Amino acid sequence: MQKRSTINDVARLSGVSKRTVSRVINGATNVSQTTREKINSVIAELQFSPDKQARGLAANRSYLLGLIYDNPDAMYIDQVQRGVLKICSAKGYELVVHPCTYKNSDFIEDCSHFVKRSNIDGVIILPPVSESKELANSLREQKIKYVRMASVDLDDYANMVVSDDRAALCDLARYLVSLGHSNFAVISGPKHFYSSTERLEGFCQTLDLLGVDIPDERIIEGENSYESGIECARQLLQIKPRPQVIFANNDEMAAGVLKVAHEMGISVPEQLSIAGFDDNLLAARVIPSLTTIQRPVSDMAILAAKKIIARIEGAELTEENYLVKPRLMIRESTRSL
Repeated sequence: MQKRSTINDVARLSGVSKRTVSRVINGATNVSQTTREKINSVIAELQFSPDKQARGLAANRSYLLGLIYDNPDAMYIDQVQRGVLKICSAKGYELVVHPCTYKNSDFIEDCSHFVKRSNIDGVIILPPVSESKELANSLREQKIKYVRMASVDLDDYANMVVSDDRAALCDLARYLVSLGHSNFAVISGPKHFYSSTERLEGFCQTLDLLGVDIPDERIIEGENSYESGIECARQLLQIKPRPQVIFANNDEMAAGVLKVAHEMGISVPEQLSIAGFDDNLLAARVIPSLTTIQRPVSDMAILAAKKIIARIEGAELTEENYLVKPRLMIRESTRSL
């Protein structure tokens, strides 16, 4: 069995000290280009892979990133993790996940304990947890670097990756009006979430500018779940005159509207157009497939991972790649009158 190469072997063959090899491995800038190239050449020749624990001690880091979330959508969480892990793998970091319950009274304390016991270098926070000002303040007090993914600007640009949900809903409203619709209903998300407010306001304000009004009784608050979509749809589809269009705050609830329409014998999209938000796997697989807003979850996760690692490693950040706009996906669940 071939003996595994060590940092001592790299230093000996490179003609430098172990400290210099360590600096190159950890990306330090105070090493000449010639020396750096020589060391990297030896590392490649020996197929040397530095021990992560030793690497962490040398750099005074754990090379661990945290991910905090409270989101029932498993497909969303999977997309986020895939995006973050893509960058972690390239940069030599590992990911530690922490599901929490945002509504619990000890939510801040729970997240703080996670950060302390995990010894993470930084953390990415997903909505709706990312909307908590108290959690951000707690992390700053603990001197933990963080990046928040959200639908609205809540913090310094270095700490944020923002999905411009409001602009995307403006696009959806214009598209639906262009089909000739004027009788709308909405199933909003929980109104204490910024994302729900951004989407609702973007949709309704654009309709208002286009001369279309949605009465208050045609806007019902859901819980972003399939079950609440069913419950809200049953209420809305009994209103006279019946809505021509229902927009649901996410695809889970939009799927619930599809189910109720089928039960009531309402043809989609001939008698009712339905639109959602997220463009998860469900949206393209239901019948008819859902017109929706594609939230670039993986892109946002990749950007958040790049940003938190840059912050950990002391790189300068600019406002570029700070705002991501979702895009309209037109499918079978909407059509003109």
